[in-house]
Amino acid sequence: MNAMRSLAILGGTFDPVHIGHLRAAWEASEALDAEVRLVPAGVPPHRPQPVAKAAERVAMLRAALAGQACLSLDLRELERAGPSYTFDTLASLRAQIGAQRPLILLAGADACAGLPTWHRWRELFDLAHLCVLTRPGHALPLPGELAAETAPRRVTAAAALRESPAGRVYELAVTPLEISATGIRAILAEGGEPRWLVPDALLSDPALLKPYRHLAGDR
Repeated sequence: MNAMRSLAILGGTFDPVHIGHLRAAWEASEALDAEVRLVPAGVPPHRPQPVAKAAERVAMLRAALAGQACLSLDLRELERAGPSYTFDTLASLRAQIGAQRPLILLAGADACAGLPTWHRWRELFDLAHLCVLTRPGHALPLPGELAAETAPRRVTAAAALRESPAGRVYELAVTPLEISATGIRAILAEGGEPRWLVPDALLSDPALLKPYRHLAGDR
């Protein structure tokens, strides 16, 4: 059995980071007994480009993650040129941590359903496990080719992810928090305050959420 602690990553634009991101990452850290890194995308290939600049998103994430030890920040996608392909990120991490340490890609159910559109998606399983973050009591619907790829990889216990470095699929039910960055940006554009939707640290420093205040003038 692999005795090394797992490393898990949660990617996204974090535009802005909100409580839903942080709660899911926190619950994954506890349930998987893993170090969890948040990896902000530089140039996301499957979604619109972020409103906030890279440095602004990093500042928000640093503020949100201050004062705790379970979650950390990984800037490799911002430091790499070109599209922020998950395959490249996992390959970089695998080269860094070695061949034996368990590596876990955390992904929401919606993102997971679109996995066959990702760059070199089948090869992701050679690099990492996939942990799908789901709503309690909701089965994960998968398109045909993804269902065929993941079926033999599925495990029902988190401990199974620690027994090998990559290649398994596990579903983890996390607290369903219906919070969206789009909605938060809309609140800020209207001059509102997204209290209890974003970390208090973002509200305590008005400069952190300033990138979204100008959006009212764009309507």
